[in-house]
Amino acid sequence: MEEVLDKTYVGRLAPSPTGALHLGNVRTFMIAWLRARSLGGRIVMRMEDLDHPKDKPGAAKAALEDLRWLGFDWDEEYVQSERKKLYSQALTKLATDGLVYPCVCSRKDVELAQSAPHSGEQLYYPGTCRGRFATWREALAFSGRAPCWRFRVPDGETVAFDDVFAGRVEQCVSKSLGDFPLARDEFGAGYTLAVVVDDAAMGVTEVVRGDDLVSATPAQILLQRALGLPTPRYCHVPLVVGPDGRRLAKRHGDTRVSAYRESGVDAKAVIGLLAESCGWAEKGEPVALEDLLPRFSLGTIPHSPFVVTNDLAARRAQVP
Repeated sequence: MEEVLDKTYVGRLAPSPTGALHLGNVRTFMIAWLRARSLGGRIVMRMEDLDHPKDKPGAAKAALEDLRWLGFDWDEEYVQSERKKLYSQALTKLATDGLVYPCVCSRKDVELAQSAPHSGEQLYYPGTCRGRFATWREALAFSGRAPCWRFRVPDGETVAFDDVFAGRVEQCVSKSLGDFPLARDEFGAGYTLAVVVDDAAMGVTEVVRGDDLVSATPAQILLQRALGLPTPRYCHVPLVVGPDGRRLAKRHGDTRVSAYRESGVDAKAVIGLLAESCGWAEKGEPVALEDLLPRFSLGTIPHSPFVVTNDLAARRAQVP
């Protein structure tokens, strides 16, 4: 039985136009959509298009078309690149409060500064550039490349929260991350700052996303506190991975939604496959997204990743 929330539920779907929509994206979006609709909530569609070097032309439009084909809908639609003024205002507040500073360290510099072997995308930053430059422009002139803005994490700062799916999470941000990066844009238009500002501005009450972002959440909560913004609930669900345990990529075969569409597969077959992995459908059962509402439960979703194997292509071809 799902819990009763004390206010109108607002969830979000937040694709990035860095490539084609694939099964991993859709499974997470499916859980987010069903969670919101099953609780009578609203859904915000937010295109997170601030990662400019990786953005692919036409990917944003294609993602929305793929989602509509699969049966998704939403109540509001936003594009982050059109909201930069809000991020600039937030950065100004942080700068006024002395909570950010420009940093010219490269990723290699940060990697070399690690006191112990480190794996994953998040690196510890020891505060090398704290107090080094008076302005972002001064840092730019020194390095010749765009500095990043870093958030000044207080020593000993620990964040704890109760994740709806993953359970209790606790992280000493000052020891695990140090002063974390916010953006490489002079005016603060970067992912970490943008998602915090947008979630508050859009009234998001719960964030459902992949569990690869669990470790990034404490930093976002620190930002929310610094900006005087509410903290939504978080629900981090397992990813879809290949047989090697790594998140889906080209090396695992073609799992793009567009490939399913172009090969004549019914959208219900795709949804059915993903619903099966969550315990809401029988093996090989085609089902419409909206028909999963009475079956939806977070409690049936395995806590391990959903492994996509090579037989998926064969199963796809067999579905009428």
